Amino acid sequence: MIQLKCTCNNCQHNLKGHCDAGYISLSEKADCQSRIKRSGGALEQTFREMEAGEEFLSDAPNVVQCNARCAYNENNKCTASSVKFSDMLMKVRCETRIKP
Repeated sequence: MIQLKCTCNNCQHNLKGHCDAGYISLSEKADCQSRIKRSGGALEQTFREMEAGEEFLSDAPNVVQCNARCAYNENNKCTASSVKFSDMLMKVRCETRIKP
């Protein structure tokens, strides 16, 4: 299982840096295509994180499908032991990507 750190401020799957998507898909530019914006935005996410107990936080998903040119991409699956995602201006991008 991959260790995942997600700092996205407005995603239905992100809770205190844990992703519960179960499956993450990355584009050719290493953008997260699995992101689903919360209906209440970043403010709703803040409230959910304040209410969430640590015992309900799940670990990283089992599969990170990657279509980007990356040293960790092996048959369109990420082989990195740790992956970090961060907010960009209009998208969420994988910061672990290393161009071959």
